[in-house]
Amino acid sequence: MSNVLPFKKPSLKERARGRTLCKSGFHKWVIDQKKQFDVKRGKLVTIHRCKRCGETKVTAD
Repeated sequence: MSNVLPFKKPSLKERARGRTLCKSGFHKWVIDQKKQFDVKRGKLVTIHRCKRCGETKVTAD
């Protein structure tokens, strides 16, 4: 007989972890260092990425 792992459904608290703050507008912004120059604008830009949900925002320097 094979080893059967019991399936545990994640609780609502675990499923919503990190999402509820972002929905309320409290993102955890981290600077993304990959792309720093916008070709269309011809300017240096700073890309901020939310650590929890992955949303991005761009600010021109």
